[in-house]
Parts: sequence; structure tokens; C-alpha cells
Amino acid sequence: MAADQVLRTEGADSLSMRRLAKELGSTPMALYHHVRDKDELLLLVLETHAQHIPVREFPDDPRERLLEVAFTLYEGLAERLWIIEVLASDPVVVPAAMGMVEMIIAAAVEYGCTTEEAVDVYRTIWYYIVGDLIVRASRERRQARLAASSVTEPGIAQLELAELPTVAAIGDRWADLTSRDIHRKSLAALVNGVLPQR
Repeated sequence: MAADQVLRTEGADSLSMRRLAKELGSTPMALYHHVRDKDELLLLVLETHAQHIPVREFPDDPRERLLEVAFTLYEGLAERLWIIEVLASDPVVVPAAMGMVEMIIAAAVEYGCTTEEAVDVYRTIWYYIVGDLIVRASRERRQARLAASSVTEPGIAQLELAELPTVAAIGDRWADLTSRDIHRKSLAALVNGVLPQR
């Protein structure tokens, strides 16, 4: 799909009806016969992706099920970072994706949360996922810009480290340590923190 290709390679800000029409060899007015505006187009693309979320079995234990759904949600969105940028800037309900929300909230209720607490559990997980993936998307764009411009990014070694002894000890490992993918470990710690003690 042409819209998806633009979204994947350039992000949601680069998609416009004019741009999509050009990709399709059409005119913007022709597109308006099918969709009302860019917002409706984005919603249709989101819904199409959500409909193709693979159906899978999740563990019976509510905590383990909640974790596996959270991992699945994170990893699915990480493949298409533009989705996070759209959802974070203008939260919309994508009907086909609400099954994941239902599973998280239901697992939290089954674990022992009230409905209100279960919604808080979902929101905490969602905010972590959105924040982490926005940082990832921004880092990837920044690295691409730096690579294209041959500019060297300032590193830890360029800081005055006398007052930062722990950071100084990390030294050259800083970039590697701060770019590791630790989403599973982080989500597990988050879930352990927000679920009530049994």
C-alpha cells in the first residue's frame, strides 16, 4: 500500500493527500472520493494493520498473559514506529486493536484489580510503550541525520566528568548501554510494580 510505504520510510508528517496521489499516479481530488481527509486515511491504514495482528494463544495465568500481551503490543508497534507517532499525537480508537486493550484490562481484573485499577495498569503499560518507542524513533532519525551529514555526535568523553564519577566509569560503554533493547525486562518490572500484592 502506497500510504504505508510513505509512513514507514518518512513518517506520518510526510503523508498528505497530494503526496499519496503522486505516489499512486493520481490526483488529490480523486482520493477525496474514497476518503474524507488525511485523518480518515490514517485511521483506515491503522485499522488495516490492526486487523492483521496475528491471533495467538496467551498463557492462562493472568500476570503472564498480561505480560505476553504487553510484549506483543510493544513488538508489533516497534515494527511500524509511525503508528506510535500518530496515536501519541492524536489518540484515536482503532476498533480492531481494542482486543489487546481488552486482554490487558481483563487479565488485570482476573489478577485482583478493580476495573479502575485495571485501566490504570493498561494506561501505565501504554505510556511506557509509547514513550520508549517515541525515543527509539527519534534516536533512529537522529542517527540517520548524523550519518548523512558526517557530523560526530558529542560523547561522554567530552563532558567534565570530575563530578560524575559513576558516569565516568561507564565511559565508552555509554552509547551501547543506553541503546540496548530492554523492553521485556522493563515491562516485567513495570507490571510487577502496578499489580496488587496477592
